[in-house]
Amino acid sequence: LRSGLETTRVSVDLNLENQVSISEIASSFDSELESETEVIVSPVKSHNNMATLRELATPDLQTQPMSITYAVLEKPLKLNSGFLNMLPKFHGLPGEDPYRHVNEFLITCAAMEPEGVPQEQIRLRAFPFSVMDRAKDWLYYMPPGSFTTWPSLHRAFLEEFFPASRIGSIRKDICGIKQMGNESFSEYWKRFNKLCASCPQHQISEQLLIQYFYEGLSLMDRSMVDAASGGALVTKTPE
Repeated sequence: LRSGLETTRVSVDLNLENQVSISEIASSFDSELESETEVIVSPVKSHNNMATLRELATPDLQTQPMSITYAVLEKPLKLNSGFLNMLPKFHGLPGEDPYRHVNEFLITCAAMEPEGVPQEQIRLRAFPFSVMDRAKDWLYYMPPGSFTTWPSLHRAFLEEFFPASRIGSIRKDICGIKQMGNESFSEYWKRFNKLCASCPQHQISEQLLIQYFYEGLSLMDRSMVDAASGGALVTKTPE
């Protein structure tokens, strides 16, 4: 009996040892699986991290926003080459007249009247084709979404290329205008009107404009004006 019990105890001990060994093996196997799983699901490097320096330095032109934001139109608008060639060109040079450019631009746009498309949207889409060189650079480098309406673009364009300093300079030219020695009365009159038209916001009253024009006349032409008006012009009213 004692021999049998000892045999049974040894058998049980062996079974327990086997169970522990199996448990340890299973635990070790699970750890290896977890380790392999962690390797499999580890984060994958992004495309930017894998890209070369040259690729990273290349700008994404498709996502570069524009300074003009265009509204979605119910009907598509196509600006044909004939219309674009008719647009006046403004380069941003010191001697150019931005007011004249805008007036000619509006006249050209008015000739194009597609059904269901507001004039404002035509102007916004056509204006970039009417500027060149420095003027195009100005429009290109404005912050994204700077312009959503034609008045905002129109105002910013004039402020950039017709600043307050230029207004003051033209006002000074108007106030001090003089008829040149070889200039006829009609030529002097046209030059004076052109100077005034080049700065619509000169804010000089009509009475002062007449006075400046009259005082700039040569003595001979001034005498002719006095004779035609029945006396010295400075004594007359603007009416």
